[in-house]
Amino acid sequence: MVDKARKIFNSSGEHRVLVTRELPGARWLEIFEEAGCRVEICSSQEVMSGDEIRSEVGDHCDGVIGQLTEAWNEEIFSALKIAGVKVYSNYAVGYNNVDVEAATSCGIPVGNTPGVLTETTAEMAVTLTLAAARRVIEADKFTRGGKYRGWQPSMFLGKLLYRKTVGVIGAGRIGSVYGKIMVEGFKMDLIYHDIRRNETLEKYISDYSRFLTEHGEKPVACDYAGTADEVLARADVVSLHPVLDNTTFHLINAARLDLMKEDAVLINVSRGQVVDEAALVAHCRDHPTFRTGLDVYEAEPDMAPGLAGLDNAVIVPHIGSATGWTREGMAVLAACNVAAILRGYPAWRKTQNIDPFLGDDPPRAAPGIVNADELSIPYYRGD
Repeated sequence: MVDKARKIFNSSGEHRVLVTRELPGARWLEIFEEAGCRVEICSSQEVMSGDEIRSEVGDHCDGVIGQLTEAWNEEIFSALKIAGVKVYSNYAVGYNNVDVEAATSCGIPVGNTPGVLTETTAEMAVTLTLAAARRVIEADKFTRGGKYRGWQPSMFLGKLLYRKTVGVIGAGRIGSVYGKIMVEGFKMDLIYHDIRRNETLEKYISDYSRFLTEHGEKPVACDYAGTADEVLARADVVSLHPVLDNTTFHLINAARLDLMKEDAVLINVSRGQVVDEAALVAHCRDHPTFRTGLDVYEAEPDMAPGLAGLDNAVIVPHIGSATGWTREGMAVLAACNVAAILRGYPAWRKTQNIDPFLGDDPPRAAPGIVNADELSIPYYRGD
């Protein structure tokens, strides 16, 4: 008897794979069919608890795809091990919701979906930057409310970004693309902080600066900051792109907000816990020309009291990766992770481009196994 809360695909498949939420597209299901997998998809739109996940996994399961909204902890991975689960993949590039150490101790490879989110999420950060700086949401609400009575010289004065300074904290894939867009699009100087220098990014900005000079324009600069504080103090716009760990939890707190310019713009598309949300609400109230744009929240989906009522905050519901191409690509990568491990394929190196997995004939490898080294999973060397 089929559970009404599930959708079953390829019911005669040899390997049982559980997916905790419906995913977009069809290619990911074809990948599972080609790997001989029976796919059981939970249809509920509610976030699953640990007890619900264990119940859905049952006594036997071979692979699982879960969501970033679910807490995959030691207790769950122990249950997965007992059920015979051979691989888990997070439907996300981040995996701070996953206890990777616990999974590794249970011998379970953990997958993620790298690369495919980069440009899409960077574009969302740019969108939030422009919307916050130019007060787009306030003006939209004003106009829809029938308050517009004609052009006024001082109506909704915003912040000019051209030739100002953009700050990036966390200059990985997404942070680097965001920085490049802001530098190239608005001729902004870039200051960034990361645990290590991004020499590739610095060379790119240097080459672009030389291009500007050759065309008779003022050059741009790229500075590496030894601390996040320096970025916050100098930049007109700061976009947050760090990983979430013990060192970045509440990286942005009341003291650091006070370092920022009175009319600065703060953007967060990384993880909500990077920002002390209550402190941000208080700062926005006390500094009406300060603006923020958020795609993620500290206690998601809940928000800190007062945040929703701020005119100087642009808030969207975690849609940084929400383009059809990206979300379908994430499903493909998650499926490739699970199917590849079940077929005994090696892991794809983190430094390799994942684009080949998005075509019709993906490599015989798992594209995003984060604990491959710890589990001594060999790496792909080509056909």
